[in-house]
Amino acid sequence: MSSLRSAMQKGKRVGLEMVETAKAKRKKSKITVKEEETVDAASPSTYHTFPDPADVVLLRSQLLNWYDKEKRELPWRTLAMTEPDLNIRTYAVWVSEIMLQQTQVATVIDYYNKWMKRWPTVQDLAAATLEEVNQMWAGLGYYSRGKRLHEGAQKVVSELKGQLPCTVDSLLKQLPGVGRYTASAIGSIALGHVTGAVDGNVIRVLCRLRAIGADSTSPAVTEALWGLANTLVDPERPGDFNQAMMELGARVCTPKGPLCKQCPVQSHCHSYRKVHVKQEKNSMKLLGKLDRKTSALPDIEDCMNRSCPLCPSEPWDDELGVQNFPRKPAKKPPRVERTLTCVVIRPGESGEDEYLLTQRPNKGLLAGLWEFPSLLLEGENSEMKQKKALCAEIRRILGTHLTESLIQYVGEVVHIFSHIHQTYVVHSVCLKDCDTQTQTENAQWLTRSALQEAAVSTGVKKIVKLCDSLDSQKEQTSKDGKRQKHTGLKNEKRTQTSKKPKLSVANGGSRQLSLNSFFKTVKEESC
Repeated sequence: MSSLRSAMQKGKRVGLEMVETAKAKRKKSKITVKEEETVDAASPSTYHTFPDPADVVLLRSQLLNWYDKEKRELPWRTLAMTEPDLNIRTYAVWVSEIMLQQTQVATVIDYYNKWMKRWPTVQDLAAATLEEVNQMWAGLGYYSRGKRLHEGAQKVVSELKGQLPCTVDSLLKQLPGVGRYTASAIGSIALGHVTGAVDGNVIRVLCRLRAIGADSTSPAVTEALWGLANTLVDPERPGDFNQAMMELGARVCTPKGPLCKQCPVQSHCHSYRKVHVKQEKNSMKLLGKLDRKTSALPDIEDCMNRSCPLCPSEPWDDELGVQNFPRKPAKKPPRVERTLTCVVIRPGESGEDEYLLTQRPNKGLLAGLWEFPSLLLEGENSEMKQKKALCAEIRRILGTHLTESLIQYVGEVVHIFSHIHQTYVVHSVCLKDCDTQTQTENAQWLTRSALQEAAVSTGVKKIVKLCDSLDSQKEQTSKDGKRQKHTGLKNEKRTQTSKKPKLSVANGGSRQLSLNSFFKTVKEESC
């Protein structure tokens, strides 16, 4: 009896264990299915890719045929095609790609030609001074780009035996200021590496071709676009293909007013198809023919994955059409700044007036460039306080006493940076002492002709233009009709014998001080 009871209890335990095991398996199975569903839900649909290899081959052919007929003749393209020296070719493409960052092609052409004429090899650039580089770059904007080019050239000469990196990965790792796009562009155009290149133009083209409407700066969209670019790039002509994609975005698939009728790859564009079908349906609806013609209209293909990370979160806007793609996050409004600046003039020994310039710090906005003495305005201040602050700043630079009554208000100049809305409040003063010497290392006197050639920003050039226009107005309104001498900037003839002074590079330089700090300094000195 006891043995029977023991067997029954043992069987019961085995049965319970089997039940628990089965439950655990079912639970594990449910978790696995749930995980798979989550992964599927977060994965992009094939709607946003090119799943058919035949489509890829056709797109390459259509785009390259268009490029061969329509491409612009640009100096860096010509050099990349004709230069037999691999190192010079790589250097030439590198320079062009850095200059083209955030800058229009039309603006870059003249700068590029002058640059390559002066520094045709990486060794030539490495031998130049940063001051010379800044002079050449003046007016092109985003000045840190020129500095990084110079640093990169010096690194190539001193650490890489004068030979530029020859792979995309080494370009990315070894050259300062070279990111994923720039390394891929140089690698494909100069070196023939089969790699895609995704810049702003390519982002727009790919987003419209495959109806990618999520935030174009998000990690999911970024990786998807690079995957598309690497899939599409032509293995026989990778450099031409990448330039063709950029050319298409710059001239046809533009941010506003895209020329869809002229697009060579229109048949692959989901966005154009969607617009075209919607327009046909709307026109037939107006004509009352929709019921009879519905079967003849193609369906609008859309991504069926509701959790797709590449689909737009906002509804389609009929008025935007293909411009629904790509979607970008709203830009932050630029920071508003007001800067007090003074044009200080003295008579030069050669008879040509000279102008006082100070050098900005080696890091930060407009690093290393020259400007008129300036102070950052904080809050609202009266004109008398502004003149008092400028007197203190000029005294600091020159070590000479100056009264507020000598400083004249000229006007205001607005200059927009990518992230700063800058207003220069401009004053001027004419000193009679030609022996006035600068007391700081990051300051110097320049003649007007030297100022024209110096490494100055576009903002400084606008200030010069404002002062010149004021001079012209004064001359036109003078009572006796004769041209009179004024304290502003003048268009003076360059003397044939005068040499352009060599600009000295500041050692470090101090940060631009605020106006309030000078009020405190003036108060302490007067005690």
